[in-house]
Amino acid sequence: MMKHYFSLNEYYKQKFGKKVYRLAISGGMICPNRDGTLDTRGCIFCSAGGSGEFAACAALPITEQLEQAKKRVQAKTSDQLYIAYFQPFTNTYADVDTLRQLYEEAIAPDDIVGLAIGTRPDCLPAEVIALLSEMNEKKPVTVELGLQTIHESTARYIRRGYPLTVYEEAVKVLHGAGIEVITHVILGLPGESEEMMYESVSYVGRLTDGVKLQLLHVIEGTDLAREYRMGKFKTLTMEEYARILCRCVELLPENVVIARLTGDGDKRSLIAPLWSADKKRVLNFINRTLDENNIKQGRLAHHSKKYSETELL
Repeated sequence: MMKHYFSLNEYYKQKFGKKVYRLAISGGMICPNRDGTLDTRGCIFCSAGGSGEFAACAALPITEQLEQAKKRVQAKTSDQLYIAYFQPFTNTYADVDTLRQLYEEAIAPDDIVGLAIGTRPDCLPAEVIALLSEMNEKKPVTVELGLQTIHESTARYIRRGYPLTVYEEAVKVLHGAGIEVITHVILGLPGESEEMMYESVSYVGRLTDGVKLQLLHVIEGTDLAREYRMGKFKTLTMEEYARILCRCVELLPENVVIARLTGDGDKRSLIAPLWSADKKRVLNFINRTLDENNIKQGRLAHHSKKYSETELL
């Protein structure tokens, strides 16, 4: 029986009838892990841009951000549909009136068919859930939650700032409001064994609608960079990461969307692993490894489910 890899590209084609591109934009928000509410340092791995270096400039109006992002996509293809993706920092961390204005401006264009919102599970009060439900009635809303790991020791190390129960409740409430959830998991966090990574992926696969599997990047200016330079941990090799991915894919239910198989940090600030900077080579290697794993496990290579650069946003 061939393992079915349910990619984000495939999911969008089923839902909207054609290929859909994500446009990374910024609402200009910050994070309770940076403004002193929980901490001032942010998560140990988080860059100065709030993990949104490829998003449009927050100083621009949302409409202008979208237009700039569309131009980059339109250079490759035409006749597109788009998802407006609020990516950097915590995009529910503002008063409801501000959020409503941002979200409504983002979904106003006819070619914007959905809204994706990156946030923290501890930043979803009842009034924000109500707003998300309201937006979801206009155009489909997906909320992306940065869990990273289910292990409390690692969560404390990375300064996540909330326990696993908060994530569980957030998923429950979002699903109760009819909103789909994608969960971020980082592979290769310091101190985690492969089995710990698999436990996180298996757990998330039972609760969430989609998963973003992210290679740990060490970015200049982060506390993680300082720890790396002190020799406190090593990053994964490309071969190790691809092997771990194969097992993660096997652990996920077939109905769970794999919204990302890896990621690439800003080359200007990337410290390690440097192999991740060659995105085309990495994607080719991952696809080849997944195919080889399918053959090894007695399954046919699933060439129709390749993960393109567009899907790994």
